[in-house]
Amino acid sequence: MSITVNLPSVLAAHAGGVRSLQASGRTLGDAVADVAARYPALGPRLRDKDGNPYPFVVFYVNDEDVRFRGGFAAPVRDGDEVTVIPAIAGG
Repeated sequence: MSITVNLPSVLAAHAGGVRSLQASGRTLGDAVADVAARYPALGPRLRDKDGNPYPFVVFYVNDEDVRFRGGFAAPVRDGDEVTVIPAIAGG
């Protein structure tokens, strides 16, 4: 199963500059764990030490906000696209 995970530049810097990664898994949490295992510097920016999503990092599966689909328990299928959007603060 291949899922595409799209990262913004600020997170891609922790994945060797790659903005589009391939992942596998049956749920979004599985796919994030797969990416985190291959890119250890990226993992802590996607999920907390317990493996849960941060409230300030939003994940979309095929343009649908997963906060309304069960978060990391949301199912993913072959060909799905995950987009990661971290909150940006500034003034």
